Amino acid sequence: MSDQSPPGGWTPRDPDTPPHDGNGPGGPGGPGKQAPRRRTGPRRLLPTWRTALGAVLLLALLIGGGLVAGYLLVDIPPANAAATAQSNVYLYSDGSQIARDGEVNRVNVPLSQIPLTVQEAVLAAEDRDFYSERAVDPKAMVRAAWNTATGKGTQSGSTITQQYVKNYYLGQEQTLKRKAKEFFIAVKLGREKSKAYILEGYLNTSYFGRNAYGIQAASQAYYGKDVGSLTTAEGAYLATLLNSPSAFDVVSHPQSRTRALARWNYVLDGMVKKGWLPAAERAATRFPEPGKVRAAAGLSGQRGYLVEAIKEFIVDRKILDDKTLAEGGYRIRTTIDRRRQADFVEAVDDQMLGKLDPETRKADRLVRAGGVSIDPATGKVVAMYGGVDYTRQYVNNATRHDYQVASTFKPFVFAAAVENDSRTQDGRRITPNTIYNGDNKRPVTGGRIRFAPENEGQISYGNITVNTATDLSVNAVYAQMAVDVGTARVKKTAIDLGVPEDTPNFVVGPAMALGTLQASVLDMTQAYATLADHGRRTPYTFVEEIAKGGDKIPLPERTPVQAISREAADTTTSMLVSVVDNGTGTAALAAGHPAAGKTGTGELDRSAWFAAYTPNLVTVVAMMGQDPDTGTLESLYGALGESRIGGGGYPARIWAAYTKTALEATDPVDFELDLQPGAAQPPPPSSQSNPPPETPDEDAQSPSLRPTPTSGGQDNGGQDNGGRTQGGRDNGGQDGGRDSGGRTQGGQDSGGTGSSTGQGDDDGTGRGDEGGTTTGTQGGTGGPAGSDGGGVVGGPRPPSAFLE
Repeated sequence: MSDQSPPGGWTPRDPDTPPHDGNGPGGPGGPGKQAPRRRTGPRRLLPTWRTALGAVLLLALLIGGGLVAGYLLVDIPPANAAATAQSNVYLYSDGSQIARDGEVNRVNVPLSQIPLTVQEAVLAAEDRDFYSERAVDPKAMVRAAWNTATGKGTQSGSTITQQYVKNYYLGQEQTLKRKAKEFFIAVKLGREKSKAYILEGYLNTSYFGRNAYGIQAASQAYYGKDVGSLTTAEGAYLATLLNSPSAFDVVSHPQSRTRALARWNYVLDGMVKKGWLPAAERAATRFPEPGKVRAAAGLSGQRGYLVEAIKEFIVDRKILDDKTLAEGGYRIRTTIDRRRQADFVEAVDDQMLGKLDPETRKADRLVRAGGVSIDPATGKVVAMYGGVDYTRQYVNNATRHDYQVASTFKPFVFAAAVENDSRTQDGRRITPNTIYNGDNKRPVTGGRIRFAPENEGQISYGNITVNTATDLSVNAVYAQMAVDVGTARVKKTAIDLGVPEDTPNFVVGPAMALGTLQASVLDMTQAYATLADHGRRTPYTFVEEIAKGGDKIPLPERTPVQAISREAADTTTSMLVSVVDNGTGTAALAAGHPAAGKTGTGELDRSAWFAAYTPNLVTVVAMMGQDPDTGTLESLYGALGESRIGGGGYPARIWAAYTKTALEATDPVDFELDLQPGAAQPPPPSSQSNPPPETPDEDAQSPSLRPTPTSGGQDNGGQDNGGRTQGGRDNGGQDGGRDSGGRTQGGQDSGGTGSSTGQGDDDGTGRGDEGGTTTGTQGGTGGPAGSDGGGVVGGPRPPSAFLE
């Protein structure tokens, strides 16, 4: 048999012939065809379109398989522990218990008992397409993830179905495992249950704040009525709370009122857009004020204030969100020192509360107090006084943001001056010995805003040093200094020290030097703690440890930073030491420890502050006036039988009593200060007849520009012993001094207050250093001759009624 011929076009393989390179007629392309080109260079690293398509198909297959497997494997579980929430336990730093909270307040109601407009308000707030959408919205989830990743705010992207699953079946923890379960359970629930069932469950399990779970409990907690009686406006407010249950409570957090109202309006506008609320009815709707907080009995006294402040700290620092925290089961060991907390309460009781007589003096009904104490080296809040009793006064006076801080802000202006090496309008460096004009209503120069501040008591001081202006809290000097430094720089320094940038009324301008912003007592304690620690800011904390079961919750880093230079902080401290030793804060000397501090009295005397520190303890105390019935801020005139309440009075006495007890186990410690050049106090002058230079050098020191010592003059021989009462203002003091020997013969400033005969000499030298005798025969506040034959640059010291 003959061999079969090969098919046409096939070339027999000859084992002795080397293989073709693919470019000839025997190559892969066949006879006459060009073989595919090889991929060279970077293109070799790129997959071909076939490879890419295969990878996409494989990925789609895996995702699809995973979704199917997840749907089949994940069952709808029983209700989670949050449905019967556990208690959180709050502990003092020594491990003893402060309080326990988190007991469930929930009453389930059928959807039929919830007014339709209330249901629609919730949908307008949380999920406007609830009835038409699927149980899960992948686009919204991707969009929310993108917005969160790009810094546009944390967003959930969850439908109401997903939120219900999280509330009732799972938990609030932010993990991928929980999100995956939420996804599959929501899909399955959406297929097996009706929309009405899901909405009813959501309304009965959501957390509304005030420890209220579900719409019925929330209706009672905020409006004292059953859910069936809620109005559309009230329902819209409860829907508003779902976004931020704690922060949007306008009663507990009045500083958040603007944000809460914006969210409430958003809800109502959404109802109009969906056709659920007529525009005319929307226009006539007014905000429904919620009722007072009714605190649990277990949170009476200071416990409720502490628990709420700690919860707010945890949520604000994003350690846990408020819904997760409300789920309960956490043991929270705080920084609160049990002994010092008791010391604070005792100091307020002894120095203020025990002296109130609201039955006799109506103004005593208005008195409130708040205080915070911080260890400056660690930033730990060791004690906090929030009010007389959380079950009676639910707003925490230590954390609220609706009172002006007044002159306690002035040290930040000077710190900014040193930090920025600032100079006056005529080029002199600003130090404690720099001379400013302290006349009442003196117009500020060099700024774009016209401002002529009044001094306390309408007193004009003439030319005085910054140190004296700080001792006596002279508004005219500090308003000018703020412009000299630059108001934007002043604000930056205050923020660096620890005042939050979003503080209400933190407006740049010369008036800010007078403390028009509304920082909380806690915020001011943080800022003063930075000064106390030589310009190093350690963020404050309430929390030592948070644990649940055997797991510890990570806490945020609190790395100290050098906020301002040590020179700026220490030089400011040196002047605040003088305030305590010579100025408006002398009541703090009763603490028995070296101290630096500043007094302040708010507009219309609605608040009085004392912010002060020793080297190892910083405490701020404030008294506030508020009508207990209406909540309006009120003046403190006449309270405690005083015509006026100043920071150097009751707040300073509370501070001294607390500090003395809190530090009784430690020896007094002096401040170790590094001062700016020209800041040190000069030695006493050899003669008072030498006037200061008309145009001093930038670092010129004027020995005479000091306030009258407490051993003579106003405090101990002037106003009290030889001044106002026995020969001073009433019997030849201010009147006699100014008229008989003051302004005419010796000038108001050189032989004035506290002299029955006004012994200001013709040359203006006066004898103010001797103070007033018991009969008021000596001069009041005096010093070397000033201009115009009698105006002494030291200026008069105001009577105690005007001291802040």
